[in-house]
Amino acid sequence: MSSAAHSAPLTEATGRLEAIARARQVAIQDRSALPTGWIAPWVERSWQRCLGLGLAPQQPVVFDTVTHQQMQRAQEANRQLLQTAKPILEKLGRAIVNTRYFAILTNRDGVVVDTSGPIDRSDPRADLITRIGTDLSESSVGTTAIGAALNELQPVWLHRGEHFFSNTAVYSCAGAPLWGPDGACVGMLDLTGIDAVERPELKHLVTQTASHIENALVLAQPHTLMVRLNWPGNALGTDADGIVCLDADGWVTAANPTARQMVAQLAAPRAEQSHPHSQRPATVHVSEVFGIGFELLYDAAYRSDPVLEIPLWTGLRLQALPVACSMENQAVPNISRAALRNALPLKDLEDALIRKAVEQARGNVAHAALALGISRATVYRKLGKKPPAN
Repeated sequence: MSSAAHSAPLTEATGRLEAIARARQVAIQDRSALPTGWIAPWVERSWQRCLGLGLAPQQPVVFDTVTHQQMQRAQEANRQLLQTAKPILEKLGRAIVNTRYFAILTNRDGVVVDTSGPIDRSDPRADLITRIGTDLSESSVGTTAIGAALNELQPVWLHRGEHFFSNTAVYSCAGAPLWGPDGACVGMLDLTGIDAVERPELKHLVTQTASHIENALVLAQPHTLMVRLNWPGNALGTDADGIVCLDADGWVTAANPTARQMVAQLAAPRAEQSHPHSQRPATVHVSEVFGIGFELLYDAAYRSDPVLEIPLWTGLRLQALPVACSMENQAVPNISRAALRNALPLKDLEDALIRKAVEQARGNVAHAALALGISRATVYRKLGKKPPAN
């Protein structure tokens, strides 16, 4: 291909499929870097990974299944994912029934563990990729929404020739990774169509459905108190909420991706932390997340208006809606009414937060105010001191 062809801009007039074909020629056949905007960067990265594995686009793809023993182990390891996702997948199947797309659920290795939707079993192109136990990882079947989502850890849309292998160019698919209650990737959700009209809006649907599954996985974990979080000004009680689950001692048992994005302490628990009553991996205590006592959160759950505005140790503030779990199947926290009566009021907790920030700043009020995102005058007022004269 000439240098002029390499530099020629791709326009809408060239057509989507022609644009993909030209990108394949440059990146896969010519082994050259693609000009910016020719194709999504993650697609090119996936193609490069496939080439690095020694794969060739013309070689036939064999959709291998894992052994029966491997599948049994995979199903056992993903029992919670399967049970939690099943009712959500059934609703998803009804939503896409007239689109010629169907849903595939895989584990974190890209092995099919469940399916839903209108699958035409008489079509081997559909049947082969929806068999339980089929390995759809990138190393096995090249660039797909499944392999790309698991490698890139982001929602993707993939159309026809954007797949690496030539004989998988009949597929169009959207995929989103699934994050578990501990913040690790546990699998992915895929919507695939065969010789179907391109529907990039399915990327939004698969992402939203993945969020439903993630929230359900969080709420399926043992917990005593569930706290919904959102920034002030946003309504609480929707799928846009951060969700944090706590045990009877105030330890975080689970959190959804939104909560982990809102609160830095939930995103990366320190390795040296450990839960005192179980063998669970390192976790975090709610006292390190919120500038408010766990007792107050639990007490608020039983008020007629349970919504609180709580400070974070970073100086930011969140709305919180604590919801106590059913007493029939959950342990009750060992919190006495005396402890609740003696708990610090929110105003005193805010004052303590400011004093702690000043202490950490070694008495430098300007640095403490900057860390908390408030004015120096507010810090001096809370400390009961007069600001120095200018």
